[in-house]
Order: sequence, then structure tokens, then C-alpha cells
Amino acid sequence: MQVKYNILILFATLLPLSLGFLSFSSEQKSSTMVSIKGEQFYINDQLTYKGRYWNDHKIEGLLFNSRMVQGIFDDSNPTTKKRFVYPDTQEWDPSRNTGEFVAAMESWRSYGLLAFTLNLQGGSPTGYGNQGWRNSAFEKDGSLNSEYLNRLKMILDKADELHMVVILGYFYFGQDEYLTDENAVINAVDHITKWILDEGYRNIIVEINNECNIHYDHDILKPGRVNELINRVKNISKNELLVSTSYSGKSIPSEEIIKNSDFILLHGNGANPQDIEAMVKKVRNSVAYTPKPIVFNEDDHYDFDKESYNLLSAIENYASWGYFDYRRKDEGYESGFQSIPADWKIRSARKKDFFQTLKAITGY
Repeated sequence: MQVKYNILILFATLLPLSLGFLSFSSEQKSSTMVSIKGEQFYINDQLTYKGRYWNDHKIEGLLFNSRMVQGIFDDSNPTTKKRFVYPDTQEWDPSRNTGEFVAAMESWRSYGLLAFTLNLQGGSPTGYGNQGWRNSAFEKDGSLNSEYLNRLKMILDKADELHMVVILGYFYFGQDEYLTDENAVINAVDHITKWILDEGYRNIIVEINNECNIHYDHDILKPGRVNELINRVKNISKNELLVSTSYSGKSIPSEEIIKNSDFILLHGNGANPQDIEAMVKKVRNSVAYTPKPIVFNEDDHYDFDKESYNLLSAIENYASWGYFDYRRKDEGYESGFQSIPADWKIRSARKKDFFQTLKAITGY
């Protein structure tokens, strides 16, 4: 009788999965929820950096972030994978990469970093450029790769625990061409959006693709049509997920994107502090703009000890700012967050400068 009982228990356990009932109850919702009211971000219905002012500038409601897009990186091209070996083992290990990422997150948070950008197709692992590597959480038909999802879940769960927001990018130029066609792109959007919802994550804001105006193969990922995917995510999630897309450095999104995005993403690459001010003003002066947050989630300019710098200009114009760091020529392993293999600890002088500056601004 005990054998029959065990079989019945096993059958009852597996039956929902065999019928495709892969859903989650409200009790399994994440403990962290990001929301927007006007131009301000809230985490669990509390203003970010509540009550904080720095040098007479309002900080509350902003979302300081860092570009950490390689948290789930791998390379399925054996020819290029050898470029990304760790200096101590002379091997590449995607599990180690994600494990060390997760281990470092609490340290980032302790300095006042409330958000980071992650991308399902990464970013250039050499800082800029694409040279044959294949890094994607999507298969050619747009279905999801389970190994990538497992690594993604590790990061999202830790972010949820730490009350951090993940700016989750779906696509990156140089990788989108490995999706067979436009239907595969749409399938990818549908699959990952439904996965986020089924898993119950509420600490994610979506960036459809990084710099939609650069080198995408599929028209639906280009400026003229990417709004279709923004609306698709909204419709699938019934507006539960906040969604936008980004343009390249110094570029201003189209009026259609400004109108339909829940928040506006800007990039400060190639920009000086005066450009940062001008970009924010152009967005706010757009006829399509209604009050919503403006977020720089990529800027490779620092100079935090100078009288004027991009981060300061963003704050002066009440825009959130995102740190982008990669390993420069002849720099050591400890430098850069985007370069693979990545050292996710705060060990380089540049990283220390940013996080110490952030700590002073946020009061953490």
C-alpha cells in the first residue's frame, strides 16, 4: 500500500506540469516592487532615497544604476570563447561569472546603488564592438535557453532580496541577427515577458533593446518599429511591467517612443555635462512628453572630482544616472564591469571613485 501511496503523491505532483500548468500563486510574488509616480521611482511604495537632498539638489525619487549587462554571459562560439578565460584558471566559466556577480551585489547596494542594467544578449565583452561571439538567452526561434534562465533567476532572486531594481534589456545589436527572423524576435519578447510574469518578479523594468538606432538586423528592433514591441510587452503584462528602449549616446528618442515609454532612457556616451543638460531639456520640452522619469543607464564619463561632470549635470537636471565601465587597454583584470572576464568586486580606482561618490550623494 505504501508503494501505491507514493505513486499517487508523485502523480499529483507532476500532473500540473504535464498539463502545462506552469503558473505561480500570488504568495510567490517577489518581495520587491518597483513603481513610478510622475517623475519619481518608488520601491515597495516608498520613494527611493526618501527625503534625501545633496548640495541642495533633490535626490529622492531617482534611480542611480550601473551597467552590469554581462551577469549571465556565455559564448557558444568555441573560436571566440577562449578570449574570455579567467587569468587564474585559463578557462571560461559562466557559472562562476554569475556566482561572483551575485556575491558582489550586496556590496554595491551598501553604497546606495538601487538598480543595474542586465541584458539577455549582454553587451560587447571588450567594451565596444562585436567580433563573432554568440551570447544570447534566446534560441534561433526565440525560445528561451534554460541555462541562461537559471543564471538570470539567481540574479533576480538576489536583487529581490536586496530590494534592488533590474533594468532588464532583451536584445543587443551584434546578437539579434542570430534570431532567425522577425517572428523569432516576437517569440522571444513573448516568451521572456511571460516568464517574468509567471515567476512573479515585480522588481524589473524592461529595456526592449540597447541603442535601437545602431546596427540591428531586424526592422522591428529599429527606431521606426520598436514601439510595436514596447506596446506588446505592455499588452502581455496588462501594464504590469514598465517598459522603454534606449538610443545611442547624445541621441534623443523619437516622439513616439517618448509618448509610449513608461520612463525615458538616455545614454551619455560622447556627451559632456552641457550635453547632458541639453538632452534632458529636449526630452522635457518634447510635445510627446508627460511627467515620467528620465534615466541615463549608460555613461562612460567620470571625473567625479571635477567641478563639472556628467553625473552632477544629471542630478542638477533631476535625471537618474548610470555608470558604464569597461577595461581599457593595458588595464588589469580588476578594471571594468562590462569586459569579460569581469571582476564584479569594487577593486579598481575607477570603481572606487564611483561608489564613494555615490555613497556621498545618497547618504548610505
